[in-house]
Amino acid sequence: AAVEGGMAADPPPHRPSGPAQALRRLAVGVLGVVRAVPALHRPVHAIAERLARHPAGARLIRSVLEPHALDPAAYARWIARCDTLSEVDLSAARSLAGRLEATGPLISVVIPVFDPDLVHLSAAIASVQGQIWPKWELCLADDASPGEATWGLLEAAAAGDSRIRIVRREVNGHISAATNSALALAGGDFVAFMDQDDLLPPHALLEAAAELARHPQTDLIYTDEDKIDGRGRRVEPHFKTAWDPEIMLSQNMASHLTVIRRSRVVEAGGLREGLEGAQDWDLVLRVARAAGPARIRHIPAVLYHWRQAGQASFSETAMARCRAAAAQAVNEHLAATGQAARARALDGGPAWLEIARGLPGPAPKATVIVPTRDRADLLEVCARGVLEATDWPDLELLIVDNDSAEPATKALFERLAQDPRVRILPAPGPFNYSAINNAAVREAKGDLLVFLNNDVEVRGPGWLKALAAQALRPEVGAAGAMLRFPDGRVQHAGVALGIGAGRVAGALGVGAGPRDPGPSNRLRAARCVSAATAACLAVRREVFNAAGGFDAEHLPVAFNDIDLCLRIGDLGLQVIWTPEADLTHRESASRGSDLEARHAARFAREAAWMRQRWGPVLDADPFYGLNLDLSGGDWRPADPPRRPRPWALPPETWEAMVISPGEEGKT
Repeated sequence: AAVEGGMAADPPPHRPSGPAQALRRLAVGVLGVVRAVPALHRPVHAIAERLARHPAGARLIRSVLEPHALDPAAYARWIARCDTLSEVDLSAARSLAGRLEATGPLISVVIPVFDPDLVHLSAAIASVQGQIWPKWELCLADDASPGEATWGLLEAAAAGDSRIRIVRREVNGHISAATNSALALAGGDFVAFMDQDDLLPPHALLEAAAELARHPQTDLIYTDEDKIDGRGRRVEPHFKTAWDPEIMLSQNMASHLTVIRRSRVVEAGGLREGLEGAQDWDLVLRVARAAGPARIRHIPAVLYHWRQAGQASFSETAMARCRAAAAQAVNEHLAATGQAARARALDGGPAWLEIARGLPGPAPKATVIVPTRDRADLLEVCARGVLEATDWPDLELLIVDNDSAEPATKALFERLAQDPRVRILPAPGPFNYSAINNAAVREAKGDLLVFLNNDVEVRGPGWLKALAAQALRPEVGAAGAMLRFPDGRVQHAGVALGIGAGRVAGALGVGAGPRDPGPSNRLRAARCVSAATAACLAVRREVFNAAGGFDAEHLPVAFNDIDLCLRIGDLGLQVIWTPEADLTHRESASRGSDLEARHAARFAREAAWMRQRWGPVLDADPFYGLNLDLSGGDWRPADPPRRPRPWALPPETWEAMVISPGEEGKT
C-alpha cells in the first residue's frame, strides 16, 4: 500500500541513441535496482570486479560511476564526436551565413587589452577573423599597456583588416573603462564581449546571428562555454540552462559568450567602473532587468573557450575584490527589484555568492500535510521533526490516515493528537495520493501548504523557513528541498524532465556526496527547476488552487507533483529548488518501487498520460538543457547533443525570415 506519491524513484531504460548509450542506460537502470535491493550488492560487486579487468568493462563502469565533472580525456572524446565541425558542417554553415547575411546583424566584438601574452592576443584576434559569419567588426582598446609591443601588434592587425578598429588609452583605467573605450568604437547592432586571450570557435557569431534571425526581439544572448588549460586542452565545459534569475544571484551564469543589443548597452551606460571583476555580471543584471526574460535567449552550444593558461587574469590575482564587486552588483540588483534578500561573498573558490532571503511578516500559518498508512516507526520520526525540531511560529500538522490498521499506529495517533497543532484526518479507500492531498488542502488552515512524505526526517530547524522564503515570493509558485539518503548522499536536488521512469522526470544529482558542490555549484545554490518532488514541497494555497491541485483522475500515485509544477509554471510562476531546506528521505520505504510488478500497469498508465499531456515539454526541459544526457540527472553531456545546429535545420526554416539590420523585425 502506497503512502508516497509523486515522481517515480527508479530509473528504467530509455530510448537509446546508439549502442554505447543504450548499454550505459541499461547499466544505470540496473544500478538503481541494485541499490534498492541489499541482497544483490555482493554478487553484483563480484561481477563488477570481473568487468573492471577488461578495458571495455572498465570504461562502462567509469561511465556509470564517475563523477559528473568530465576528465579532460573524456571531454576530448566528446569534442571529437560531438563538437568538431566536419567539412560538410562548414559548407552548410557558410551556406546559411550567405542566406542570412543581407538582413542579419553586424556584431561588434569588443576586447579590452592590457599587457597581454602577444601569442594569445594574436590567437584571439585570429579566432574572430576566422568567423564564418561575415558581418562582424573587432574593436580593441589598449589600456595603456607598457612598452610598444602590444600597440604595435594592434596597429599591424588593423592595417591588415579593415574590420578591426583600435584605440589606445593614455591612462590605465582597468577593465571596465577599457571595455567602454572599445564600446565607443562599436557600430554594430549587437555587441559580443571577449577577453584578450580567449578564443571563439568559427561558428560562434553565426550561431548568434541565426538565433537572432529566428527570435528577432532578443536583446541578450548567452552561450555554453569551456576553458583552455595550460596544455592547450579544452576542459571543464559549462552547459547552461535557460535564463534562471535565481541562480544569477549566486553566480554569473551568462558569462561567456554574451551578446547584447548595443542600444541596451548604451541605455545601461556601459560597464560600471568600480565593479572590476564583476563588471560583466553587473551589466547582464542591469540589461536583463530592463529587457525582461522574454528577450533573453540561451544557445546550448559551446561557443567560447576561456583561457586559463599564461598570465594571471584579474579574477585570479584579485579574487577578494571580485567577490566584493559581485556582492555589490547583486545587492544593488536585489534592491532595485524589491527582493528581501542579501548577497554575501563566500570565502575561497570562485566568485560565487550566498543569498540569504528574508520572510514577510507576520509569517503565515503553515500546514504540513503528511499522508500515511501504518509504518508508525517512520511517521513518529517525521512528526517529531516537524513538531519539535522545526523553527516556525505558527504551524499545524495534518496527518492524513489512509486505512492504517496496526495497533502501534493507532497508539501513535493518540499521542500525537494530544498536541493542539496536530489533526488526524481519515482518508479511507484505495490509495490515491492526489485525492488524499487535495482533501487535506480543503481541511488545512494554513495559507502555506507543505506536502511532506511520512518517511522524511528533519535534519535542522531552518528547513521550513528556507522553503517559505522562496514559496512566499509573489513570482514563485512552489519551492522544493534538498533530500538526502540516510548516509548523506544526494537523493533529490530538483527534477529534470525527460529522464527517469517512463521518460517523464527524474531526480537531479542522485548519489552525489555530502560535500559535492555539483557542476558550477548546482548542488549548493538555489535555482529554478521545471519541477520538484512533493516528498517535500511548499506551495501557497492560492497557487495550489489556481493550478487546480493534484490530478486525482489521471495521476493517482506517480508524477502528480511533476504535473502540478508544470501547471504552476504555466501560470507564469517559478519553481525553485533550494539546498537550504535539507532533509533526509527514505524514499519508497513504505510504498516500494514503481518497478515492482504489482505497480507496473498503473505506473505505465500514468507515464503515458504525462507523455500525452506534456510530451514536447518533457523532451526539452529549459532548466536541464539540450546538451545534457537524458539517461540520468548527472549533468553529463548528451552524446550526441539533442539540439541540431542551425545549418542542419531544413531550408524552409529560414525562408520566411524577415529581419532588417538594427530592427527587431518579425518571423
